[in-house]
Amino acid sequence: MFQAIIFDLDGTLIDSRAAILDAFGKALAEKGIVPQIALAAVRIGPPLAETLRELSGSDDEALLDALAAHFKAHYDSSGYRASEVFADIPELLEALATNGARCFLATNKRLAPTRLILQHLQWEPYFAEVYALDRETPRLPDKSTMLARLLAEQALDAQNCIYIGDTPEDEAAARANGLLFAAVSWGYGEFPDADRLRFSTPRELATFLSQEKSAR
Repeated sequence: MFQAIIFDLDGTLIDSRAAILDAFGKALAEKGIVPQIALAAVRIGPPLAETLRELSGSDDEALLDALAAHFKAHYDSSGYRASEVFADIPELLEALATNGARCFLATNKRLAPTRLILQHLQWEPYFAEVYALDRETPRLPDKSTMLARLLAEQALDAQNCIYIGDTPEDEAAARANGLLFAAVSWGYGEFPDADRLRFSTPRELATFLSQEKSAR
């Protein structure tokens, strides 16, 4: 089987869109800022600072820090609990655990709410380790660097691992590190061409991973 199976989080395992947008809206309202783009048009997945800069239309670091603090206060206290698990994902994770797969999480979401979500869903046993951009100081610059760090620290062979995500950015980060990439269609991204490994349901993904185990 794969030496390691690496998952993205938002849009791949959970649907956190409503909870995240609610926290963005409350953070902006507390500072009296009208969003520069409609909240419904916000992309889920980029780092927090990047999205706040886009929403506020400001490069004022003090303002962005204040908005980030308000966002975290809302999301990290209770908002994260509103995230919904995609259908059949719990069964997929349980099957992988039963089969002895070694799974990791690599996400742009901050480490603190990621761990809160895993604890809330009782998913901590499913992942050997969690990687986030703010896992260390200074924070990692992007997901490609994060995956490179994960592979190095865990002594993994990229050619024998797979990264599963829902956006072209996830795919680019995987390919930059020589990882096989599996795109899922139930998340937030779009993959216009069909020239890639892609799955439309978690059950299809589970079947593929099971077949890979048999094949190897």
